[in-house]
Amino acid sequence: MHSSDILDLDTILPLVHKPGQYIGGELHATCRDIDAGCLNFCLIFPDLYEIGMSHQGLQILYHILNAHDQYRAHRAYVPDVDMEEQLRIHGMPLFALESKRSLAAYDVLGITLPHELCYSNILTVLALAGIPWRSEARNDTHPLILGGGACALNPEPVADFFDAIVLGDGEEIILELAGILLLAKQEQWDRSAVLNRLSGVTGVYVPSFFAPRYQGDRLVDIQSRKNEYGVVRKRVLSQLQTASYLQHPLVPVVKPVHDRLGVEIARGCTRGCRFCQAGMTYRPVRERTLEEIMELAEQGIAHSGFEELALLSLSTGDFSCLGELMGVLMDRFANERVAVSMPSMRVGTLTPEIMEQIKRVRKTGFTIAPEAGTERLRQVINKGITEEDLLTTCCDAFALGWKLIKLYFMVGLPTETEEDLEGIVHLAKKARAQAGSGKGRPVQMNLGVGTFVPKPHTPFQWEEQISLEESQRRINRLKEMVPRHGFKIKWHDPEQSFLEGVFARGDRRLSTLIERAWLDGARLDSWSEHFDLERWRKAAAACGLQLESYLRRRELTDILPWDHLHSGVDRLFLEKELARALQQQYTPDCRNNACQGCGLCDFKTVRPIVHERLVSLPQAEARTTEKQPNRPPVKGYVYRVHYSRLGQSRYYGHLELLQLVFRTLQRAGLPLKFSSGFNPTPRVSFSQALPVGVESQAEYFDMELSQPLTSIDATAALLNRQLPETIRVVSIAVAPRTVAMRSVTSYVVHSDAFPEDLSDRIEDFLNCTTFSVERFRKNRRQKVDLRSLVTGLSVHNGFLQLEISGEQGKPGTNPREVLMKILNLDEQSALLARIMKTSVSESTSSS
Repeated sequence: MHSSDILDLDTILPLVHKPGQYIGGELHATCRDIDAGCLNFCLIFPDLYEIGMSHQGLQILYHILNAHDQYRAHRAYVPDVDMEEQLRIHGMPLFALESKRSLAAYDVLGITLPHELCYSNILTVLALAGIPWRSEARNDTHPLILGGGACALNPEPVADFFDAIVLGDGEEIILELAGILLLAKQEQWDRSAVLNRLSGVTGVYVPSFFAPRYQGDRLVDIQSRKNEYGVVRKRVLSQLQTASYLQHPLVPVVKPVHDRLGVEIARGCTRGCRFCQAGMTYRPVRERTLEEIMELAEQGIAHSGFEELALLSLSTGDFSCLGELMGVLMDRFANERVAVSMPSMRVGTLTPEIMEQIKRVRKTGFTIAPEAGTERLRQVINKGITEEDLLTTCCDAFALGWKLIKLYFMVGLPTETEEDLEGIVHLAKKARAQAGSGKGRPVQMNLGVGTFVPKPHTPFQWEEQISLEESQRRINRLKEMVPRHGFKIKWHDPEQSFLEGVFARGDRRLSTLIERAWLDGARLDSWSEHFDLERWRKAAAACGLQLESYLRRRELTDILPWDHLHSGVDRLFLEKELARALQQQYTPDCRNNACQGCGLCDFKTVRPIVHERLVSLPQAEARTTEKQPNRPPVKGYVYRVHYSRLGQSRYYGHLELLQLVFRTLQRAGLPLKFSSGFNPTPRVSFSQALPVGVESQAEYFDMELSQPLTSIDATAALLNRQLPETIRVVSIAVAPRTVAMRSVTSYVVHSDAFPEDLSDRIEDFLNCTTFSVERFRKNRRQKVDLRSLVTGLSVHNGFLQLEISGEQGKPGTNPREVLMKILNLDEQSALLARIMKTSVSESTSSS
């Protein structure tokens, strides 16, 4: 198969879990195919779609590139294990969602490095694309493999898999690199000339230009092979751009882990937590103006239909005008039932005023991260919060109606003692006690616990990581101490933390380990159901590597694998912070105090950007979808919308379709009525769930509005503009007042696997008085008579005509069960059959 061919996925998508994640077509995705005259990127997130679609960085680069006519940017994600298997069975390469073409057809593959446990997934991507793993094995016919992201400042374990890696912020550098690579394509530079040119760009690391040297199992030197290229310094965006490209965000149909509109209100944090890699590597603090945030929120919600708006930052609570911003946001969006959440709040910044604003729509959850259980250990890590701060925050939350608070802690922090470990439980008990002993539903404290991993470019980068056995002991000790009533404890798997620590502090020798483990079956290691540490231990033994040695304490004189990569924060500053940690000395935040001398800012082009007072904003006008909640209920107007689902929309699951319709109605601005209660949802009901893979010309949903429609035709046209092309509204009418009790549904089925004696089998079935099948569901056996449910079965022009009756509250059947049980097709053939639902006849009588 040629790499430029468009793949026909209909032979495999019916056979995999959540096929909708492989079809693309998200709202605001690019529709332009690759072009030989352009520079064609495929941006790859090395994890499943549901994780990657929540990643803000990839989406930013996607929109930036697609805003230019000479660039094309598409996307790909790591397939789940069942999809990988099907691709191999059918000899198909991994493909981009937008084009359905092999990744090998692109000029550049940009792979994000979001976390250490995704490293084996990089090999899955390259192997399925037919691209050699190592840069040295690739030639001018292969795409350039470009990396970047949170792990880029120590990419050494995977450095040999990349041609070049971007350190730092990507918004400006991506266009600079694209310009160079387009010129290289037009002038047909060879690969060495391309890499040589890229190495001259600030923020670009070309691993092949550096050679590490080892003695035994110790790294002793990192030699540069290119003059004046001894240290690569990260790229810093001087200020956050207006980001108009994020006003039309990608809107998934298959639900991602964070299904919401993310608005980055600030980047960087200078609180100075000594364990926090992001707090060091994303400096300085750069805030957006309130006008920019409101514009992104206003346009993003209007063009997406998301039900939640998340204010993103390393420490959202530190945003200088958060109280004013929350008031304006909630005034604008409360009536539309759009909730505002802040995923990263800090004790002391979550004020009662902000909590009051949050609860106006729904009490979105929040996690408080004390990190350590005692004041002494919080001083060591420079957390900068007191026990009183934490207890006050919990008391305020309980008083305002919250019943659940999550606390996050780490075990294994430098200098941690048994007293510190016990302090975690004592603190959690005190926090829960802030709810008092009044009446009402009892409150719940959820404790999350992880093992401390010393990360590069932090003051603790020289510290040791506790052993796997010690990590397990400390977590088990916490599990024993946490009370059963009113508390729940969850923990990150110590075995995964062990491997994370190996990769976080690893060198290039680990690339051989990753290759060996992948060949032995390592896949999706951040997912507990796939992770197997023993596989990695066996691979390490085969490679002659001692994994525990990577977790050891390092001396200040040691060569670290990332010493040639500069985060912008001076090494001397990190050393001083380590000394201050051991002396329990506090280093204040430079946003509100004097410069602490980390070495990043030159105060000309790079400096903190903090807005000290609120800029006057125009009064927000909410798009009212119904009357205020305190007013008398508004009469509802219920309409039935008939629509078809054809083509690739048949791969959406029922819950995915519900979400798609909800957001379509929101974007269309229809005056929806909402349910009452804690989590209000649109009053929309749907026809019977359609099995995944089945097309339909006869679907409907009922929507309740607070005002009558002024034009049926205009509303249908409006909805069709918002829906995917494979879903079309065919009519809208006032919904019937009665509920259908019985229905007869007609289908047309085509399959290449129909038996030669199809007509005989149909005749035998129709001549039966009963045709019982046995099901095993919910731990009990059940017999169902298919003969009474299948009211029509015949063949016309090679197509099977099928009619199935159903009655509310009684067991039914579906076309695939008919194919397997009556016509004796195997499960795979039944899944691959093309099924079209053509009509439904409903009645209010059950007889």
